[in-house]
Amino acid sequence: MRLRLPAERPTEPPTGYKIAHPVLSQDGTRAGFTGVSLGGALPYAVLDDASCVYGLRHRPPARRCDCGFHCVHDRAAAEALLCTAEHRAAVLLDVSVLGAYIRFERGFRYARQRVRSATAGPCGCGARAAALADAGWGRPGWRVLAPACGGCVRGRPSVSLAGFARLAGHGLRVLAGGGGTGLTSAESAAAAGLGVPELVAEAALLQARLDWFQTQLARLGERGADGAQG
Repeated sequence: MRLRLPAERPTEPPTGYKIAHPVLSQDGTRAGFTGVSLGGALPYAVLDDASCVYGLRHRPPARRCDCGFHCVHDRAAAEALLCTAEHRAAVLLDVSVLGAYIRFERGFRYARQRVRSATAGPCGCGARAAALADAGWGRPGWRVLAPACGGCVRGRPSVSLAGFARLAGHGLRVLAGGGGTGLTSAESAAAAGLGVPELVAEAALLQARLDWFQTQLARLGERGADGAQG
């Protein structure tokens, strides 16, 4: 006789945590995420249904397959994954587990999810992220993005944190995590809304870019002056 665990019927959707890479569609009109392991070739939206990565016709999460969305119970466990070299540019997601799910010791495998918030880590230079910029790789039709400060964005295709949240929709909040400079977490959370806060975030990104260009022009002027004196 095979014993089965009792079915769960929670009054509220369970909460989980995972890491993913933010992505922007080729035409710049849609935003979403792509996983870091199984299913990474299939970008997903903020509110989306899982599909079997092996092309099978069953509904995820099938018991005899490993398809479906995956997340862990503990936020610290998800944050620990960001320490590895290949995941440094990923973002931390706070998700609601929807639909059918299978509970494991460390997390869930489930059919449907809503991404409630995404926390971007610091830019590669160590400064607080002000935008998500082209990471230099992607999937067919999608650019993978990475956290970047205003100075490091330069000419790369990019979108502000507030702009990414607006494109992704469904009430997504995009926050800036730790870093040396830039917006505070509270300011980033406010900037994830529409209207004046969003415009403030866009203006901050433009100002950061302008500061960087002014610095480069000043350096070029100094070099020109040195050449004239010689």
